[in-house]
Amino acid sequence: MTRPGEHDFPVRSATDVYSGRVMALRSDRVVMPGGRVATREILEHPGAVAVVALDEHRRVRMLHQYRHAVRRRLWELPAGLLDVAGEDPVVTADRELTEESGLSASTWSLLLDVVPSPGFSDESVRVFLARDLVEKPRPDLGDDEEADIELRWIDLDDAVGMVLSGEIVNAVSAAGLLAARAVLDGDAEPRPVTTPWEDRPVRFARRRDGD
Repeated sequence: MTRPGEHDFPVRSATDVYSGRVMALRSDRVVMPGGRVATREILEHPGAVAVVALDEHRRVRMLHQYRHAVRRRLWELPAGLLDVAGEDPVVTADRELTEESGLSASTWSLLLDVVPSPGFSDESVRVFLARDLVEKPRPDLGDDEEADIELRWIDLDDAVGMVLSGEIVNAVSAAGLLAARAVLDGDAEPRPVTTPWEDRPVRFARRRDGD
């Protein structure tokens, strides 16, 4: 047996269980430190971006939208999947900001990368800080959940209070809001949007794009 921290968990085999439009499920047979082979079910995710869009009054654009998995509406940041092959994540973020909240930004920086559920999914979300905002028309959203989104400007400190009181429970939104306040209060510095994204998912994108 290797010493703690040295085992590399080799994969004996990987079996596809399901492949859908926005995710896939596979079953890996993984060698544990003592030699036992265990099954680990992995949800492959395309990756996503989220945006803390702040105006000159220190207000953040928030969405109140229905999430079927939890059967209720949640307060969230504008966000979207990396579903365009080869697209720069900050370009995806600006498009999603317009589609979901009717805004675009000319100043972008990186707040943080979040891996929400590493126990069973390779999902990683890059959270951007967007400043110098301008209003832009939202596209026709048809009759999906997005057509029911409520938009609101919320003071950043009030939004952080909503996180701590349990009113905002979306993990990526909570992390992004806390990071944004740390940056605005001078306790942290944002990073360039070109910062390498170590955990950006690749398996589902390759599957989707036929690589």
